[in-house]
Amino acid sequence: MIVYEVNLSIDTAIFQAYKDWLEAHIDEMLRFPGFIRATLLHPALDDKLPATSAQQQLSVQYTLENAEDLQSYLRDHAPKMRGDGIARFGNRFTATRRIFEVKKVLNATEISD
Repeated sequence: MIVYEVNLSIDTAIFQAYKDWLEAHIDEMLRFPGFIRATLLHPALDDKLPATSAQQQLSVQYTLENAEDLQSYLRDHAPKMRGDGIARFGNRFTATRRIFEVKKVLNATEISD
């Protein structure tokens, strides 16, 4: 399995509109071959970031079946999907991406004493 993580910094002024768009965007992403699930993350309250911060953060972690499915997405669909956000919101957000290979998944119910 592969985790494709997208970390977003979004201008506070457009945050709600961006988040609404992002939820529909995630639904569309999950229709591509190999995408299993997505997790939308918002940072917990952190006293290092003032409530009046100019930007807010979100992360999306997509789980895919394998690296080939991710490469197919990046080659065939990513330019359009990324372009949609840029067309709607311009330079009022930034995105960075990371790719992880899942080596092991541990569940609390599977741990014996």
